[in-house]
Amino acid sequence: MNKEILKILENDARTSPEQIATMTGISPKEVTNLIKQAEKERVILKYKTMINWDKVGNEQVSALIEVKVTPQRDAGFDSIAERIYRFPQARTVYLLSGAYDLLVLVTGKTMHEVADFVSQKLAPLEGVQGTVTHFMLKRYKEDGEIIEEKEETKRQQVVL
Repeated sequence: MNKEILKILENDARTSPEQIATMTGISPKEVTNLIKQAEKERVILKYKTMINWDKVGNEQVSALIEVKVTPQRDAGFDSIAERIYRFPQARTVYLLSGAYDLLVLVTGKTMHEVADFVSQKLAPLEGVQGTVTHFMLKRYKEDGEIIEEKEETKRQQVVL
């Protein structure tokens, strides 16, 4: 797969095959075929639109949850990670090095909803030794995109 095409799509999934062709020197038809092949092989997993929900009045609560687990015989961390990532509330699940084994990004409508998920579904799972929940208070930058650009002050400096 052409890594240059992947980088272009990763930066902006709306880039058309014609635009990619101009940028890479590959024909639009070949670009389209390469993209279809990458989708089929699951190299391209998903096309994503990033929304600033605060601007449309649909706030949501996000939390990062550190999870300490007991690895299972013959399955290691994979088995418990799979049980966790099957929950719809778990948006992202990573295996970590360090004090905690898994990092889970959870979203919900309220802090109470997220807390209920942790206390009623995540913490009671067999193999989970403990959790630490960090509620996200404000997003500044995500996936390389600055969420709120500060407006530059356009005042003339007064010298005394």
